[in-house]
Order: sequence, then structure tokens, then C-alpha cells
Amino acid sequence: MNKILFIILAFILFSCTNSPRYGSSASSKGRLNPKSFKTMKRVPKVLTGISSYYGSDFHGKLTANGEVYDMYGLTAAHKTLPLNTIVRVTNLSNSKSLILRINDRGPYVKGRILDCSYGAAKKLGFIAQGITKVRIELIEIGDNKYMKHKSDS
Repeated sequence: MNKILFIILAFILFSCTNSPRYGSSASSKGRLNPKSFKTMKRVPKVLTGISSYYGSDFHGKLTANGEVYDMYGLTAAHKTLPLNTIVRVTNLSNSKSLILRINDRGPYVKGRILDCSYGAAKKLGFIAQGITKVRIELIEIGDNKYMKHKSDS
């Protein structure tokens, strides 16, 4: 019961963290073909690898799902998971974990599987190191929806 309440609370918090950007240059870069998600059922439920984080250089810019990146939010970038997927990320060096939402694409550095927001990296305790080994557990596969704004018509 506590787990369900926690997930509901996480959804409420995530929906309040970022506000839409009403501009004319919404990018669709990084979006995947929805037909490819028929194979997502074969994705391992647990992934392990190296995570980094990204911060002020991207703060305020659009993410792959169309929302404005908030470096203090609890989000992450992954190369292939559907956008809006919910994952539990655990820092294997200190056992701290968080529930994050995939809202962007990346990382684009060889050997890394996740790019956390600055806020997530801070809570996971790896700001000083820059990278850390993480375990990613899939909680809910996302809908891969791109946020459309009035100017996207």
C-alpha cells in the first residue's frame, strides 16, 4: 500500500516540476517510431551500467518529449526506453535510490546508459564524481508521447 502511495505521490510531483515552453522551435530529435515499441516487452526489467548527469548547459531547453528541462527535477535521459518511462535508479556505490521519469534522449558518451538530471544526481550522491555505476529497474513503460504545444500545430 505504501509503495502505491509513493508512486502516486511521485507522479504528482513529476507533473508539477516542469512547465511547457511556448515557442516555435519544438524539436522532435530523439523521438522513436512508436511501432518499434512492440519489442519493448523484451527489454530487461533491470539494467546495470554507468550513469552521468547533465545540468546548467541544458536548463530551460526542450527535452526529447517536448517539456522544458529542469535541472533540479527528478528526470533522466536514456537512449532507447520509451519517453515517460518510470524507473528506479540505485547508485550502487552508496545504495541511494530514486524514482525517475525518462523525458530525454542520451547519454551520447560511449559506455554510459543513463544521464540523470542534476537534481537526481545530487540526491543519488554522485555530483562530485560526475559518474557512478547504477542499477535501473523498470517500474512502468512509458507512453512515448511528445508534449504538443499550441505552436506545434
